[in-house]
Amino acid sequence: MAKLGVIGGSGLYEIDGLTEVAEQAIETPFGPPSDAITTGKLGDVELAFLPRHGRGHRLMPSELPFRANIYALKMLGVDAILALSAVGSMREEIAPGDLVIIDQFIDRTRQRTEETFFGNGIVGHVHFADPVCAALANVAAQSAKAAGATVHEGGTYLCMEGPQFSTRAESNLYRSFGVAVIGMTNLQEAKLAREAGICYSTIALATDYDCWHDSEDDVSVEAVIAVLQQNVDMARRVIANAAERIADKADCQCANALDHAILSAPEAITPEAKERLRHILPKHLLTS
Repeated sequence: MAKLGVIGGSGLYEIDGLTEVAEQAIETPFGPPSDAITTGKLGDVELAFLPRHGRGHRLMPSELPFRANIYALKMLGVDAILALSAVGSMREEIAPGDLVIIDQFIDRTRQRTEETFFGNGIVGHVHFADPVCAALANVAAQSAKAAGATVHEGGTYLCMEGPQFSTRAESNLYRSFGVAVIGMTNLQEAKLAREAGICYSTIALATDYDCWHDSEDDVSVEAVIAVLQQNVDMARRVIANAAERIADKADCQCANALDHAILSAPEAITPEAKERLRHILPKHLLTS
């Protein structure tokens, strides 16, 4: 059975119903994660929960230690991550409170340096045409429907830099791309999860229409928080349902992402690089 990791977005800082609860302060080769990781059991499933922005929402999107977050979950044995994320809707039919099961990303960030585990003695290029695990996304969709959510299966997440929201001109430009939602965090997680051989799926919670929507008030923190508070219970129900269904997830190739991705000759990989990435590198590279 998969060990489930949950990365909580804005407003979701803990998981109800966990038993055998423990706090794990993890130190990774990439520094500490956003906060201590809470581990426990949800039903019969082992679960590790990480609040993306830290408890109390201390970290901006551009400040997030993406590498440490994903690597810490890998160190704990997580092999599937459900990432919950507050987003703005870019389509009329995606109303505030709806959930979108993301299947694609567009990158509009500018300052993100934490997008790969590679470099400094080792080079790798993973396939990323389909950036989420389709089998895990199906689990997420079925879990959200069972929780009573209005669910949109499939949709592109445009990842912007932030922390400011879009200008109206930007919002209309992004709509012309055909995207479903806009957010500030999940693309980097998806890239790193793929490199780490972890299944990854984003459950995007629409908190507002982005400022393209002329009939709506401009995006405000107050409006976003109001919808977040109404939907935290929904998010928790989705996670509980996912824990019940994760054992039935179809097989996938996410765990084998690095099998043909390392370009560096084995003898050229530095000992420091092998030690730094020992939790994700194929075993034959660690012993060569």
